[in-house]
Amino acid sequence: MVHSKSNPLLSPYHTPFATPPFDKIKTEHYEPAFEEAIKQLNEEIIAIADNPEPPTFNNTIVALERSGILLYRVSSAFFNVLNAEGNDEMMEISQRISPKLSESSNNIYLNEKLFHRVKTIYKEKEKLNLSTEDNRLLDETYDSFLVQGANLDKKQKEIYRKLSSDLSLLNLQFEQNALKDKNRFELLITNEEQLSGIPESIRDAAQKLAKDKGKEGWLFDLSAPSYTAFLRYSDFTDMREKMYREYMSVGNKDDEYDNKDTIKKIVNNRLHIARLLGYKDYAEYILKHTMAKSPQNVYKLLNQLLEAYKPVAINEYNAVEGFALETEKKELKIMPWDWSYYSEKLKDIRFNVNDEMTRPYFELENVKKGVFELATQLYGITFKQNKEIPVYHPEVDAYEIYDEKGDFMAILYTDFHPREGKQSGAWMNSIKPQFKGIEGDDGRPQVVIVMNFTRPTDTKPSLLSFDEVNTLLHEFGHALHGILADGTYSLLTGTSVYRDFVELPSQIMENWLIEKEFLDQIAVHYETGAKIPESLIQNLVDAANFNTGYQCCRQISFGLLDMAWHTITTPFEGDVVEFERNAWSPAIILPEVSGTLMSSNFGHIFSGGYAAGYYGYKWAEVLDADAFSVFKEKGIFNKDVAKSFRDHILSKGGTEDPEVLYKRFRGQEPTIDALLIRNGIKK
Repeated sequence: MVHSKSNPLLSPYHTPFATPPFDKIKTEHYEPAFEEAIKQLNEEIIAIADNPEPPTFNNTIVALERSGILLYRVSSAFFNVLNAEGNDEMMEISQRISPKLSESSNNIYLNEKLFHRVKTIYKEKEKLNLSTEDNRLLDETYDSFLVQGANLDKKQKEIYRKLSSDLSLLNLQFEQNALKDKNRFELLITNEEQLSGIPESIRDAAQKLAKDKGKEGWLFDLSAPSYTAFLRYSDFTDMREKMYREYMSVGNKDDEYDNKDTIKKIVNNRLHIARLLGYKDYAEYILKHTMAKSPQNVYKLLNQLLEAYKPVAINEYNAVEGFALETEKKELKIMPWDWSYYSEKLKDIRFNVNDEMTRPYFELENVKKGVFELATQLYGITFKQNKEIPVYHPEVDAYEIYDEKGDFMAILYTDFHPREGKQSGAWMNSIKPQFKGIEGDDGRPQVVIVMNFTRPTDTKPSLLSFDEVNTLLHEFGHALHGILADGTYSLLTGTSVYRDFVELPSQIMENWLIEKEFLDQIAVHYETGAKIPESLIQNLVDAANFNTGYQCCRQISFGLLDMAWHTITTPFEGDVVEFERNAWSPAIILPEVSGTLMSSNFGHIFSGGYAAGYYGYKWAEVLDADAFSVFKEKGIFNKDVAKSFRDHILSKGGTEDPEVLYKRFRGQEPTIDALLIRNGIKK
């Protein structure tokens, strides 16, 4: 056991801006720090619940919101590192600590004396003359108790405790199975002829990956830059098929990392929780606290989009297949492992643009600088790298952020490249939330954006694909939501908003990438310093809606799959593969492939917090297209529009109902018209 005085997680942070001392934190420090933090939180909760004074907004609601600061500090450091630089020892700690975190949460929400105080204040709310933000905090606090079992009887509470503890472990098990299964696959190519079709930049990256692992040749794995590039460019159908089947069978190999049984346990556990709390299914339970409000409204949106986009997607599939037939001069059916390959070739011919033409203009450091400059143009904030801030890996950079007056705003960490211990995908996390008023402190946020981008090679810097630049803008949008937060309570600031609203600030940033004015600023050749040619910019803009019908149907299929798993009303004991096939079939465009399974690697819904919420990407896309139409009308760098978006959306977090916030910015209800126009579906 590490003594608390020698544990950097339990001591004051003597670092720039009180950032986590990652350089001093060792794996052995986490578990005792969790134990102490949980102990402190339990003591704080007992003190609030046992307070002899009558319950007031300040001594109960605010005191509760301010509790657990140490636990947040320890948790944010641990889980950020676990997801971005994890190892077996940290995974084992997460397995041990997860039930204790669930128990700690249950000790709050199932505490009868504490709930009595909260309920007493809630019943008196009309007499309290609270501010809008205070009123929101009271509502959210009361609702949190209800949805986490406060109204259950004693026997039901014990069942809820067991279910929630089991569920947290199952989520972890799912995530770790997928990561370990994904990491064990490698495709090593030693014959250069088998690299046919693969561009030099991708070959260099594969050669460096092999070299880093002490191997000769070119190594491809299931990380995003490697996998997507291989499917897009390799001339060998059989090798593309092998990669595709490996990726689409992660967690589905009937071995120690198989996730099918875990999926059954997760969805049945969630259903049990929902039924225990009085809901028909888990989706109904989750969606009560979203903009969508109900499964019916989710399906209404998905079906509305499907009706508009599926005919377009079918035409796109036929066009790609027709192109392939013409190219190969033989009968063939476009399979999923063929789609990216032939789509890329068709796009190149139609628009004279592809990733290898644009990569030299999207050098990572320059793109990052351009994205930072966009934030300066819109919101007046500036970025300054600070190499004295400790980081959890040498590849991570830390930046200080200042507002237009020169006042300190936030810390941003950036982590760009795949590693063996890093989860796939991209995400933004909060290490410290924004808040006001704890002992006079204005707590400024610390956020991290994590990605899996193409690595630099021995001869070239990191050169990004168009999609990777898009991903950076997306995650940076989440970061801005945290950085520009301006609320009193951390529970309501930054990205602490409804799941189907949280993607608006991220997805709206993607719009700038197909704007000539922005591309002209951000895209500079890494060798010559020349700006991207006007003709290439125009080609990128023209190609923006290439296969947009397919892309939309793909997202709808994920939303349908998610909703299907979470609208079951009786425990699921069937075949996971068959269930998936039936669930998403209305939106599937490419042929089904036997032996493949998406669900077993669908971390968003089985370990990542998007259960009954994946539709939120499409919900927010309607909002982002509608919101960006204001920028399109008044200027994409218009400071007045940016100020309005900052004041009404970014700075407000969850302090008010998102529908109210959005209408205050937009002046009207959103419609899908702007999205249909942007995608070329509607004139």
